[in-house]
Amino acid sequence: MEWDGLPLCRITADGGVRYWQEDVATPERERACERATDLACTVREYMTLLEQAPPLQAQSLTGDYRLLADFNGAVLAAHPTRLGVQFVTWDWSFDRTGLNQGNYFQENYAGAKQDFAIRAGLISKQQIFNQEQLIEIYRCCSDTLDAGYDLTAEQEKCIRGVQEQIAIAAPDALERIREQEQHPMEPYNQEPIM
Repeated sequence: MEWDGLPLCRITADGGVRYWQEDVATPERERACERATDLACTVREYMTLLEQAPPLQAQSLTGDYRLLADFNGAVLAAHPTRLGVQFVTWDWSFDRTGLNQGNYFQENYAGAKQDFAIRAGLISKQQIFNQEQLIEIYRCCSDTLDAGYDLTAEQEKCIRGVQEQIAIAAPDALERIREQEQHPMEPYNQEPIM
């Protein structure tokens, strides 16, 4: 893999990542290599599952769909295509012969797993923050750290931990925050309109 036109790392056939230390010598290049490593691990995970998964059989379903998970009336399936793997979540019909209400995720394995977990009742939708909410939480953490509040070391560590967790969950959060700072939105007008 290359980043900014220079070698960054090599992903092996089994999903491992190899790199020279001098190729990840800056924090930006190190983060890029970490993202490549995370991506390689994710692809290895779902490709291993896909190879072992049985075919999904349901009325009116055509094509090569593999059953990755089936719980509480919800289904997570994978469909290999020439452009990659498409993930789908469905609900079983009442007699478990057909599938309803499909949500399709092209190359978005994490999103499909999250949707399956919500559909299957494994987690509540209210426990999940969307990308915009995560960015605002990250921004509020930064504002709190930069404001000069008298925080204990434990409070500061907790806030930084929240930021690290968001950076993992939303890798493009920092880029989106920088972009928003360069193009700030109009402030909210609180005056009543008549």
